[in-house]
Amino acid sequence: MHDTITMSATLSLTNQFLIAMPSLADPNFSQSVTYICEHNQEGALGIVINHPLDIQLSEVLQHMNIEAQTPAILNRPVFLGGPLQRERGFVIHSPIGAWDSVLKIADIGVASSRDILEAIARGTGPKHTLIALGYAAWGPGQLEKELASNDWLNGPASASVLFDLPFDLSFNLLREQRWHAAAALSGVDLNRLSNDVGHA
Repeated sequence: MHDTITMSATLSLTNQFLIAMPSLADPNFSQSVTYICEHNQEGALGIVINHPLDIQLSEVLQHMNIEAQTPAILNRPVFLGGPLQRERGFVIHSPIGAWDSVLKIADIGVASSRDILEAIARGTGPKHTLIALGYAAWGPGQLEKELASNDWLNGPASASVLFDLPFDLSFNLLREQRWHAAAALSGVDLNRLSNDVGHA
């Protein structure tokens, strides 16, 4: 089973999901799903998409002095994208737009500029969005070592997991639903994995 659930670490994981194994105890990444934005010989960068913070988009907009003209978006959750630079915001979105700062990854964009939040507040932003504060990063070879240690699964990213699964769930339900859904894309049932798989 080990060989079927972990892809070769020599492949780029850009535009893939990095899914925490049940045994991963790091509180920053326990039961996490991370969207990998960049992965090359210099390391990797990603945004956790299933750890909601105890704040809503309204608070982020208020902090940035952006007035929302579409009240329906105010109660959208904001996710903890990772342990680094938690004051920095990212908007994973589709379709890709011409924002001041946007990283294009296949048909997904990751924007980090004020203009996309202003557009969202006006109701003219992208159709699909996920908003996060902070990000995760790995140095050269670090992620490869963690994959080899069976800390993570990796598999294809999916817009349906990013954008279509319900946001209006409790913290635990939202986290677990996205965690299981991301693993299922690779044919993995996390409930059937032992907590010590790969460490016997």
